[in-house]
Amino acid sequence: MEFFGKTNIDFLKYRKGFLIFSIVLISVGIILSAILGLDYGIDFEGGTELAVSFEKPINTDRIRDAVEQLGITGSEIKSFGSDTQYMIRIKQSSKTPKEVGEAIDQAIPEIKMTVLQMNQIGPKIGSELRGQAIIAMIIALAALLIYIAFRFEFVYGCGAILAIFHDIVVTFTVALIIHKLGIVNMEINLTFLAAMLTVIGYSINNTVVIFDRIRENREYHKDKSIVKLVNLSINETLSRTIITVLTTLLVLIMLIAFGGTVLKPFAVIMTLGTCFGVYSSIYISTSYVVWQLERRGENTAKK
Repeated sequence: MEFFGKTNIDFLKYRKGFLIFSIVLISVGIILSAILGLDYGIDFEGGTELAVSFEKPINTDRIRDAVEQLGITGSEIKSFGSDTQYMIRIKQSSKTPKEVGEAIDQAIPEIKMTVLQMNQIGPKIGSELRGQAIIAMIIALAALLIYIAFRFEFVYGCGAILAIFHDIVVTFTVALIIHKLGIVNMEINLTFLAAMLTVIGYSINNTVVIFDRIRENREYHKDKSIVKLVNLSINETLSRTIITVLTTLLVLIMLIAFGGTVLKPFAVIMTLGTCFGVYSSIYISTSYVVWQLERRGENTAKK
């Protein structure tokens, strides 16, 4: 299925300008992250985890309002097990789990509540989880570099990792700004980490498709320069890219609209990562490969 007919867009005509733009974007992202600071969720900072059960289902906003009346913001509330059981996760505060439970019980007196479980997550455990999250990210990037290097060439692997690094930094920065503006609560927690790892997987998928077409075209079009060959490959995969992105965005938009407080951060990060992933696949990874191949003198074909 093709979204439109054959195209002949010169994507790499302004590749140097796009590379400069991306370098500036990444630099601004790193600086902004340092200035604005990072807000960790209880997974990485520590806090209280409270499991409760009600006689009948209730709106989670009522639980959240009860928690906020104690001066506690940024709580995570989701149902588990059944539609009458809820998990409440709160960052470190002066309030004990017992006080939180009593506040919820008093705010919803017409429905009997039973406390199923109380857990305290210490700052040390949160620090260990942060370290493990960083290790997980590094291992994922290293595994992708090895995969691309074996499937194509090492230069392709470096281009893919560069594009992924771009997606991570830019997506992280925009998500941080959205969080700081209070539009969507996107504290750095396990859900945030899962979304970022998913962004990595999505980004590499589109990059591999373009790289695979480049490899095929290098065999069939030996008379073309590397720039023309890469442009041809991007144009040939453009329809597939647009269809994939649009179908993915449709699902993510539904999650943002109807997914609720718990799923919305994941969907927002994935939406950002999907858009930036397409951009980096076309303008970052391929531009790097072209630059390296030209340096190696592999652009000797007739133009």
